[in-house]
Amino acid sequence: MIQESVKNSKLLKTFNLVKSSSLFWIITFTFLTAVAAQITIPIKPVPFTLQTMMVVLAGAFLGARNGAYSQLLYLALGSVGLPIFAQTPDGLVGFARLFGPTGGYLLAFPVAAYLTGYVIEKNKSYIPVVLAMFAGNALIILSGMSFLYTFYVRDFSEAFKLGAVIFSVWTVAKVIASASIYFGIKKSIK
Repeated sequence: MIQESVKNSKLLKTFNLVKSSSLFWIITFTFLTAVAAQITIPIKPVPFTLQTMMVVLAGAFLGARNGAYSQLLYLALGSVGLPIFAQTPDGLVGFARLFGPTGGYLLAFPVAAYLTGYVIEKNKSYIPVVLAMFAGNALIILSGMSFLYTFYVRDFSEAFKLGAVIFSVWTVAKVIASASIYFGIKKSIK
């Protein structure tokens, strides 16, 4: 009985050590981003997904550096061919996806997580957190739209419509949900 209690105590300490490690949380947010990518409403050329919600939450919860690391790991795993990127009509897989219509969005993920985390590290009150999440999403959308314009659409108004405007209401909803999740979890762990 005592031996089993000691063994359980060691397991609990090991679990708590793993759970508190930065690497555990970086991998967790990489996984959450991959799961969010599978929640997709397929439209051309860029689908609606929940990925950007996980990107800003990674920055919010992990901070600038570790949030960016989680998204770099996500991009690295997707680039080597793991099926973690959102399904798109273009059919590109692996590294080629970074040069497809969604490439500009994907490549902005680490920077957006960093930006969101950096702002929130400086001020954790409601308005700065929401603004940081909007800024992270805006960075992703602007990067994606610019990529679409430069390499695919070649018409600014069309790129703006297909790569930015279409996401406006969706982005507001995701930021509200992200802020609610962030503050709900922060409140529950205090």
